[in-house]
Amino acid sequence: MGKIIAIANQKGGVGKTTTSVNLAASLGVLEKKVLLIDADPQANASSGLGIDVESVEIGTYQILEHSSTPREAIIKCSAPNVDVIPSHIDLVAIEIELVDKDNREYMLKKALESIKDDYDYIIIDCAPSLGLLTLNALTAADSVIIPIQCEYFALEGLGKLLNTIKSIQKIHNPELDIEGLLLTMFDSRLRLSNQVVEEVQKHFNDMVFDTIIQRNVKLSEAPSFGESIINYDATSKGAANYLHLAQEVIKKNSK
Repeated sequence: MGKIIAIANQKGGVGKTTTSVNLAASLGVLEKKVLLIDADPQANASSGLGIDVESVEIGTYQILEHSSTPREAIIKCSAPNVDVIPSHIDLVAIEIELVDKDNREYMLKKALESIKDDYDYIIIDCAPSLGLLTLNALTAADSVIIPIQCEYFALEGLGKLLNTIKSIQKIHNPELDIEGLLLTMFDSRLRLSNQVVEEVQKHFNDMVFDTIIQRNVKLSEAPSFGESIINYDATSKGAANYLHLAQEVIKKNSK
């Protein structure tokens, strides 16, 4: 049975999509069968793997409103062993459309039941908000990875996200676990980056991944070519970081 991992943080620009795309690609390279679900209306995870977002006819929107099945929405991409359920700007409307539906928080969970056994890992790239889309992702997920950038406001909003996770555990998904906190955009030359790492590790101990994602030009360039860092430059620091993270995730889940 596949493990569903949501990548969530209501702060924008912390490396959620970069992590979703490159963790999925790294798990694929390590011979795991992976499905990446783009649950962000900006659709950056879809375009980051070379999918033409404008031509998407069936995607996350349709599976959330149950007008299509997940299997109908799946697209093959260039990353080995990785399938994608793409997003589209239409997804913006789903929060309004689901608002008066019964069990609206369970729409994604219900949709994924039919394909969960087809994959080793299902990665959900969440929108930068704590709205209904993220709520659906966290209700469907077995665990959540929280990316935290090594910058001044790193811990701002983290308490709010942890409280949201607690209330989801209480009301909708008692099985939801925190897979780990992932430090991103680390620059070893900056004292501030090092301070943030120390602070997060001191407060959260074992919850923090050993892997730290370093600032890397190649990581920023890869999405504009519609490729993961593994396809774009397998020798880069970014590729090494995400492969290490994938190994850490596999090891943690093989216990």
